[in-house]
Amino acid sequence: MEQFVENNETEQLDQNDLSDTAEAEPGDLDSGNTDDSMESLMDMYEESFKRFAEGEVVTGKIISVDKDYVLVDIGYKSEGQIRINEFRDEDGQIRAEVGDTVEVMVEWWDEDEEVVVLSKEKAAKIKVWDEIKKAYDEDGIVEGVILNRVKGGFSVDIGVQAFLPGSQADLRPIKNLDEMVGQTLTFKILKYNRKRSNIVLSRRMILEHEREAARTATLEAIEEGKVVTGVVKNITEYGVFVDLGGVDGLLHITDISWGRVKHPSELFSVGDDIKVKILSLDLEKERVSLGMKQLTEDPWTTASEKYPVDSRITGKVVSLTDYGAFIELEEGIEGLIHVSEMSWTRKIRHPSKVVSVGEEVDAIVLDIKPDNRRISLGMKQVAPNPWDVISEKYPVGTTIEGKIKNITDFGLFIGIDEGIDGLVHISDISWTKRVKHPGDIYKKGDLVQAVVLDIEKENERFSLGIKQMQPDPWQTVAERYEVGKEITGTVTNITDFGVFVELEEGIEGLVHVSEISKEKIKNPSEKFNIDDVLTAKVMNINSEERRIGLSIKRLEEDDQTILSDYINKMGPATSTFGEILRENLQEKLNEDDDE
Repeated sequence: MEQFVENNETEQLDQNDLSDTAEAEPGDLDSGNTDDSMESLMDMYEESFKRFAEGEVVTGKIISVDKDYVLVDIGYKSEGQIRINEFRDEDGQIRAEVGDTVEVMVEWWDEDEEVVVLSKEKAAKIKVWDEIKKAYDEDGIVEGVILNRVKGGFSVDIGVQAFLPGSQADLRPIKNLDEMVGQTLTFKILKYNRKRSNIVLSRRMILEHEREAARTATLEAIEEGKVVTGVVKNITEYGVFVDLGGVDGLLHITDISWGRVKHPSELFSVGDDIKVKILSLDLEKERVSLGMKQLTEDPWTTASEKYPVDSRITGKVVSLTDYGAFIELEEGIEGLIHVSEMSWTRKIRHPSKVVSVGEEVDAIVLDIKPDNRRISLGMKQVAPNPWDVISEKYPVGTTIEGKIKNITDFGLFIGIDEGIDGLVHISDISWTKRVKHPGDIYKKGDLVQAVVLDIEKENERFSLGIKQMQPDPWQTVAERYEVGKEITGTVTNITDFGVFVELEEGIEGLVHVSEISKEKIKNPSEKFNIDDVLTAKVMNINSEERRIGLSIKRLEEDDQTILSDYINKMGPATSTFGEILRENLQEKLNEDDDE
């Protein structure tokens, strides 16, 4: 160690002291006083030679403050000197007053200025390192401020700069590391190296100790049925893990609410304080089941009183399925509107065609079974059933007018009232035309008139007829075509069993193959073609079966009979001319027979 007192100074001091001794009065050198004086002088002498080792921390008192330095009396023959900047605070203000006591470190002896150079900052660091050593040795804690993020963790100010690994910052991984910056926290010293100024901290050790202490206290305090407060620790699709104080409990999604919960994250966030009830407890396995809905009464216990059958309710659509819509009446109570109960008149293929999730709807309670937690609702029952009044509004025989809404193979659907369509069957389109497909005559959107034929409320059927707008021509066909009357018509169809002949629009007669000729005809197509005009005799009429029987053969037989009667009435010939005429007529008849 260097010494702050030089030899020449020692010699000078020795001479001064000796001269002082020489000037003493003779009476002062008696035996008693001489011993005391010598002891006092020796103390002064030794004090003047008091030495301070470099790096030693001492306590001194501020004796003056100027613009550059602060002078501190540390009990040495010369004052100590500290640069004024060491007393500036964060705002640049000087925090030094004459008379203040400060701890300083002896840096070195300034020979030129004959002052001891001191440092307040270095003394503070030395003190910090002493506290760090003490905290490490005694398993204590230190306080510090997290300055900023660095690679692998954080930089922390605990008087000197230290390192906090990210894994030691908390019990769980931290999502937002920036939130830690600026926080003042307590830490354990994991390890330190003073020479390298290396310090590693841990906050996790403190938290683990606190958690273990809390866990012990929690396990002693909790019991089934007890209501406790916890902190949401983790959220999954099946539930929420809650920290009850060192012990984690599971709040299952089915125990969160009496109502529907799609995902717990809709209701909770990590860090939320929540109140729960302990449903079951296994201390050996440390498993705790929690419930939140159990803090309130089950709404189904009073559902029958609140929602009696036939009562009208308003609820929100919370879910759609292929077979219906679930309606939330209140938290924990849902009812089902089946697709069959959504409309009196429309056939609903999917509930989404009528309602959407989140929509509020009115419905009627059709049935309630609290034991099964089921309520059946009807939406169509809110309005009167149009089929109850349709027969009164449109009695059978009424003529209606409407647009064609749909065309099928079997008929036409005509709009009557909102949601009610009437069907014109293909057989009721025309009295006389043979309709292969309704689309050949009509198109969607056409405005047509029809007659109400029948209304079946039970089966929700409304039958209409277009042909009934006009009288059935077959009802008077016997008046227009008497049996035995000769008619002329056009061939419309040729079959193996005969020829169809149109007598008028929509009225056809049949010449059976046996009535075509006296001769046997194998195939009528050998004798006739479509659109041929022929003459035949009306043989029979059946208006109910809508049939007219015709005969060509009978017509020819009648012609021959008439001719034969005529020839027979002429009698024997009186001249050669008469014989000739008779022969010619006979030849004519023979030719007709051949044809």
